[in-house]
Amino acid sequence: MTPQASHRAAQLLWDHWQHTTRLAALPEDCRPRSRVEGYAIQAEMAIISGQPVVGWKIAATTESGQRHINVAGPLAGRLLRQKVLAPGAAIRLGDNHMRVAEAELVFRFAQALPSRAAPYHEAEVMSAVDAVLPGIEVPDSRYEDFCVVGDAQLIAENACAAWFVLGEEAATDWHRIDLKSHPVQAYRNGQLAGEGTGAMVLGDPKIALVWIANELSALGLGLRTGDIVTTGTVVIPVRVEPGDAIHCDFGVLGQLDARFV
Repeated sequence: MTPQASHRAAQLLWDHWQHTTRLAALPEDCRPRSRVEGYAIQAEMAIISGQPVVGWKIAATTESGQRHINVAGPLAGRLLRQKVLAPGAAIRLGDNHMRVAEAELVFRFAQALPSRAAPYHEAEVMSAVDAVLPGIEVPDSRYEDFCVVGDAQLIAENACAAWFVLGEEAATDWHRIDLKSHPVQAYRNGQLAGEGTGAMVLGDPKIALVWIANELSALGLGLRTGDIVTTGTVVIPVRVEPGDAIHCDFGVLGQLDARFV
């Protein structure tokens, strides 16, 4: 894919994101044929946005999610600063056609994990993390049917990123917590709407963090000091509509709210 084609695809996707409109698929002359080409378009879209990248999201970290969107494994997307909201944020759903909220465990990196030839292993990845935070993702897609376009095009459109609500750093010593068995509950309008554990995320959020460290390393990117990584939903996504309020209880790791208008 030429830089011109990559730019055209990125501009097209960014315009649809800004106007919450959709396309069936990227035009043939600028459609990515591989994950690498998808990531190149995603990088160009971040530049077009004019927004700093504050971290990464991981999509499709459950087997059911992968089956639902017909991909073979996880996808990484950039978190743009103006799309990351404070606790209690009011989110305008508008033409969002996914209309779900996802409770997620978020990790902040105090040390960079730059691109390198050797793969990263769990111990060194986790030693670079200095905080765990609660998060609520409100995803969306620029495609009319995001279940049929494939992983390269989904990566290009930033892995279904839309809005992200970021909570406060957990005050507890999270190192002592078994993250894969840690329970999380999501409430819609005061009623329990979903619950799960960290095991929903590739079996363990630590596995997801190792995955993204190596995914970004292979792309020549890496994780930077201060980056946050949200590792995917730990509850079955909760359906939301305007007027709904979502409360996510992460136990000792914190609580987080969002509302929809």
